[in-house]
Amino acid sequence: MEQYDVKGMSCAACSARVEKAVSKVSGVSSCTVSLLTNSMSVDGTAAEQDIIAAVRNAGYDASVKGAKKAAKESDDIRDTETPRILRRLITSLVFLLLLMYFSMGHMMLGLPVPPFFEGNHLALGILQMLLAATVMIINQKFFVSGFKGLIHLAPNMDTLVALGSGVSFAYSTAVLFMMTADHSGSLMNELYFESSAMILTLITVGKLLEARSKGRTTDALKSLMKLAPKTATVIRGGVETTVEISQVRTGDIFAVRPGESIPVDGVVLEGGSAVDESALTGESVPVDKEAGDTVSAATINRSGQRRRCDEGSDCQNRGQGFGRVCAGGNRDCRCNRCCLAVCRSVCRLFAGTCDFCARYQLSVRSRISHTRCDNGRQRSRR
Repeated sequence: MEQYDVKGMSCAACSARVEKAVSKVSGVSSCTVSLLTNSMSVDGTAAEQDIIAAVRNAGYDASVKGAKKAAKESDDIRDTETPRILRRLITSLVFLLLLMYFSMGHMMLGLPVPPFFEGNHLALGILQMLLAATVMIINQKFFVSGFKGLIHLAPNMDTLVALGSGVSFAYSTAVLFMMTADHSGSLMNELYFESSAMILTLITVGKLLEARSKGRTTDALKSLMKLAPKTATVIRGGVETTVEISQVRTGDIFAVRPGESIPVDGVVLEGGSAVDESALTGESVPVDKEAGDTVSAATINRSGQRRRCDEGSDCQNRGQGFGRVCAGGNRDCRCNRCCLAVCRSVCRLFAGTCDFCARYQLSVRSRISHTRCDNGRQRSRR
């Protein structure tokens, strides 16, 4: 089973589209995408280039997970998204508060503004446009992801956010151009620059809460991965030698002293003691192990020194017991596959329905505005 890193996913609809696109590749027998870790597991005989091409054609990016040292594996699931979103949110709030002051604060509450803007409705509108554009640039990720999904005919949640904010900004900009011919200020109430900025800021708050929730889960997985030992004491030629886990081979005999973690899955050859398997099973009571019993990686030898033989068909089976814990955590986070499929279908249906309603409402409003313009021209002629 090959592991891939996937970039650009923002919701369940994105992961569903990636999984659907990869599943259509010839030679792929199964594909599972995790939105939590932004990763993908593919089983089959398909070439890596074909799988990556399918992901890119779906509007996202993918890369093969290379061989990494155990010390760096925990860094792959480190929460780096929460600080980035927090900085983006704080910056957006600063410009949003300024925008709300010059729009709602001045117009509704009568808060003072610099003398240059007193009665200068056009300058006030331009200032609002610049502040709203700044917030949109800060949160450009919504527009990049949203319109990319729209181009590939796969709208997601970012598409709804981008359309809502973008339409408000475009409409307000058109009204601002109309204000150049009408200096009475009657069109000030038709500006919705604060709405376009407010949408992005509020959605960013939700993204921050989501990232913090994901961060707690990834921190738990990271703590589990730290339990895996980095070295093993291998007996070769009657001499004990400390080697890296990556250098342990099937059939090697290694020693585990009291208090040490068992480095790889194996079978007890000599000795007997109690093994703490709470990292795998959650059971706090140590389990007695004798010669011939199997032991799992990341468990702790509480008492007695023993010798074990690394088992398995090849060196890729090292740490399989501990690997099941990590893989099981990802499956639990993805929930039941049937329930997840329903949720993804609802997300796709919701995004598509909202997009259709927005387009329909825009067309209706355009027709109404054209009708009003025609009626006004006829009245003026009369």
